[in-house]
Amino acid sequence: MLLHQAIKARHTARHRTRIIATIRYGEHDRSGQVINLSASGLAIQLERPLFASAGSRIRVTCDALGMLEGSVTWSEGVRIGVQFDRSSNAWAKVASYFRFYHTPARPKR
Repeated sequence: MLLHQAIKARHTARHRTRIIATIRYGEHDRSGQVINLSASGLAIQLERPLFASAGSRIRVTCDALGMLEGSVTWSEGVRIGVQFDRSSNAWAKVASYFRFYHTPARPKR
């Protein structure tokens, strides 16, 4: 039910991406790829599972966006959903990324 609630609560448009990133959860770092990005959050697919519970604090770092902090909204194996902190400047970083760097990701063939 938590996953369903997180999806319903997200009102900003999502965009497919392929941004290489590192996620930090406590003392654990994982490499992955941001696969979906919006002004309010992102979904990341990791190289290997990271068992982070909903509400856990997390940090995502990548060249295209810099460092973003937020909370885990859902976690399913190697995929994690993150909602950005409302008090951060994440929306400005995301807007800048879409303005200057983003090219629409296409499905692999």
